[in-house]
Amino acid sequence: MSELARLTAITKSFGGVHALKGVDFDVQSGEVHALLGENGAGKSTLMRVLGGETHPSSGEVWIAGQLVDFRDPRLARSLGIAVIHQELALAPDLSVAENIFLGELPGVFAGPGLKKRAGELIRSLGFDIDPAQRVGNLAVAHQQVVEIAKALSREVKIIIFDEPTAVLSAQDAERLHKVIAALRARNVGIVYISHRLEEVFRISDRMTVMKDGQLVGTVATGDVTIDDVIRMMVGRPLAALFPEKGARRIGEELLGVSGLNAGRKVRNVSLSVKAGEIVGLGGLVGSGRTEVARLIFGADRLDSGTVKLRGKPVHFRSPRDAVAAGIGLVPEDRKHQGVILDKPIRVNATMARLSSVVNVLGFLRQGLERRVVTELGRSLRLKASSVDAPVSSLSGGNQQKIVLAKWFHADGDIIILDEPTRGVDVGAKTEIYSLVNRLAESGKAVLVISSEHQELFGLCDRVLVMGEGEIRGELSPDRYSEENLLSLAMTRSSQTTDGLAGGLATQSGEKE
Repeated sequence: MSELARLTAITKSFGGVHALKGVDFDVQSGEVHALLGENGAGKSTLMRVLGGETHPSSGEVWIAGQLVDFRDPRLARSLGIAVIHQELALAPDLSVAENIFLGELPGVFAGPGLKKRAGELIRSLGFDIDPAQRVGNLAVAHQQVVEIAKALSREVKIIIFDEPTAVLSAQDAERLHKVIAALRARNVGIVYISHRLEEVFRISDRMTVMKDGQLVGTVATGDVTIDDVIRMMVGRPLAALFPEKGARRIGEELLGVSGLNAGRKVRNVSLSVKAGEIVGLGGLVGSGRTEVARLIFGADRLDSGTVKLRGKPVHFRSPRDAVAAGIGLVPEDRKHQGVILDKPIRVNATMARLSSVVNVLGFLRQGLERRVVTELGRSLRLKASSVDAPVSSLSGGNQQKIVLAKWFHADGDIIILDEPTRGVDVGAKTEIYSLVNRLAESGKAVLVISSEHQELFGLCDRVLVMGEGEIRGELSPDRYSEENLLSLAMTRSSQTTDGLAGGLATQSGEKE
């Protein structure tokens, strides 16, 4: 290995805010160096310094042993540094080839030669994407491949990935990890920013942890455990992230679902959630978990089956009916389905029950709205400059709190949370877990969908496991393990996991 980049004693201030305080960081050839920390720790700012997007207040940047002074990203790119942001920087109306070679296109757009080169680059990454296709029509995973190909078109030496798998399915994330392994084999240095510690431990060689703009430490991945890294980040181990379950009292059934069917995506699903109970819905991506949530919420149409609230059948023609009946849904895609990013916090927090902040004539009582949302924000420990600030100005964890605030304010009896901590740092996860537990303690029925198995085990009273659109079985806390969950998710036999699936299969009307 050889040193590709070194940052020494980097500081950066924005007005009176010290985003970076004397941080040291280096990147070696042929390694994956993970950069970890809570939101606001300074990770992205440090990488913007390395990528030439931000000029440090003080400190030095060395590239291949030479002291450099990046005044804009062009010099960084010319020295082989590429940054792939979470929000991809592609032109959606241009073709794949045009995006890859955008910086070097002459007066006309991509001809056969550029399309051929683009195709070769993409195939070298193990993907088959038509270079003539419009980028806006591609799935997010394939757009990310285009970004990587764009970087490789310029003899890249260092690639910085900022939360690359936050919006990817497990299968697409695995494919991305194979691409990263191939880049590493070419002696490219990889900087990998992620909140998903399991994947970081799988693919990284070293880890650097930051907190409050300062360096906590750099360690070899093989020398530490997940608990060690979490302690470095937040000062406590993994088990301490989850609230105690003992204080909750389980009451009557609030949500009952029987024989739910919708094409091949949802097949004969039955489940129930009681007051004060947190039930998990686990399984692989594509197993039908989100589809079940959307059917319950009235967002998709049922082929057959029954949804009952407090034992009485209901039929929702739209999510509006579900909200009126007391059901809330925190969707997996909060930016497009959970909040209106350019609207103020106060508008987002009250939109599910606007009647509480309007007068008899239907006019908004802004003073009351501000007081209600300010108190709500205080109870949720929301970090925001003002309730009038747009949701887009908040960190991912605080945006998620706004989605939760909406349903706290709506005060329904049933809350469905689909990937409630996706793209959220460890510290914010702890606060969200506490809020979810508070909902259950107040007598709500809570259904949690998550791809993070430890999240299901730490938060839920029991976990239902789905596979290929059907519920394969149920795990109680004494049977919680990744092996048991995956065995149910990937096996059709109801005898899996000492017969745990059998009872539920019978309950849901399936033959053993």
